[in-house]
Amino acid sequence: MTSRQSPANQQQLHVVGLVACGTILGATLALGASWMAKEILAFENEAEHMSKEEVYALRKQLFCDAQSISYENSDPLMIVRGESHHLIDDRGFRYLDSRNNPACVGWQRQAVVDAVSRQLAKTNSNTRYLHPYPVLLARELIRTMPTGSRLKRVFFVNSGSEANDLALRLARTHTGATDVVVVERAYHGHTEAVLAISPYKFLGKGGKGCPEQTHVVPCPDSYRERSDHESEQEFASRMAAYVDEKLEYVEGQGRRTAAFFVESGMSVAGVIMPPRGYLTSVYASVRAQGGVCVADEVQVGFGRLGGHFWGFEQQGVDPDIVTMAKPFGNGVPLAAVVCSDAVANSFTNGMEYFNTFGGNPVACAAGLAVLEIIQSDRLQAHAAETGAYFCERLHALMQTRAGCLIGDVRGSGLFLGIEFVRDRVSKEPASKEVSFIITQLLHQHRILTSCDGKHSNVLVIKPPLTFDKSSVNTFVDALELALQSVHDADLSKVQHTPT
Repeated sequence: MTSRQSPANQQQLHVVGLVACGTILGATLALGASWMAKEILAFENEAEHMSKEEVYALRKQLFCDAQSISYENSDPLMIVRGESHHLIDDRGFRYLDSRNNPACVGWQRQAVVDAVSRQLAKTNSNTRYLHPYPVLLARELIRTMPTGSRLKRVFFVNSGSEANDLALRLARTHTGATDVVVVERAYHGHTEAVLAISPYKFLGKGGKGCPEQTHVVPCPDSYRERSDHESEQEFASRMAAYVDEKLEYVEGQGRRTAAFFVESGMSVAGVIMPPRGYLTSVYASVRAQGGVCVADEVQVGFGRLGGHFWGFEQQGVDPDIVTMAKPFGNGVPLAAVVCSDAVANSFTNGMEYFNTFGGNPVACAAGLAVLEIIQSDRLQAHAAETGAYFCERLHALMQTRAGCLIGDVRGSGLFLGIEFVRDRVSKEPASKEVSFIITQLLHQHRILTSCDGKHSNVLVIKPPLTFDKSSVNTFVDALELALQSVHDADLSKVQHTPT
């Protein structure tokens, strides 16, 4: 039997308890402050005092030259900080960022930083142990899929390359086949397996050509491949027929097709969006042959296209496998593969799948924060509205003398491409002009841009989703000035600008 304390005794105990708690809290804070003060390590002090020239020299000494540096042909940047849709260099100069989609909800968004920091201070165990964050993130990710979708199972990994590598493995395990149909200019990652399904790499410099089990179909590039007399539907049907031909060829060789891979928005290809009806036709043909359909959302997922959360939704299709990465962790390495029950069940064949860091609690904290902020800040709607305004301004610029080099403006939301040509009839690529423009935008206007496409003549716009109309005005006004300066420039010595 417990004895009851008098009110006076209870009050005294309450005061003593508060004093004790305050003492413990004070000691904890003091200990934390002491710990933080002692934990400034030698490498941090060294890095703080390194000049850009020292960093560049050490990188050239220690890194392989295959690891390119943006703007190396003029003056590479040393970025030390980010804020929303700006990056800040070692001199304190702020650069408007029109090219870095990994910072989905803005560079160093405080809510993401705080969520990651809180979890990192606790633990970052691997996924053999139960933790709420991975399952909560999987649940929220599935909720973003279209109503009635077959996409129900989740694998967490660390990068887009790793996600597509796993997707390829899932497809081959499920179908028992090995051949894959891909689109010209496609890029699906840098592992050995996905390099073999990336024409952008194996048909480019240093590439070894098309592997026997990979089959490349023409890129559905409406600007360069669609004839003047073709409707969009006719063009989509003609492009889809190339896939049918490859499927028939594989079957004629006594083999089967495992998968058709396509990026929902092809970034390195120069912002290529499949024409309406293309994927509906292709998916039906692939599935009729027993293959699965893989949507690579690494570049355009998470509401970037404005109208839909996922790019494949624009075509009204439901893939068997979807991959996603870059924007997922807002700079924290986080990627995922989402697939159907049928594909997941085929993979459950006795061989364990384990990924040490895929789906770790710290990365999942970042992913959960990103999904919540996209919704709370209405960033998908913001992308649609800002992207539409961006296109209006670019189309207006096309009508001016300065904008005569702009041949096409395309894309959706905050995934836009500006293709530059010397002549709008012949569509001769203005590749040197684009390199000049990129350098002008960097050095004269402090704007970061990206150049891609078959002829390196497309400015690719894929900024953090916080990019606003004021930023659009800054960008387009600066682009107009850069275009004006092209006409009087000597381009004979202009080199390709790596971005």
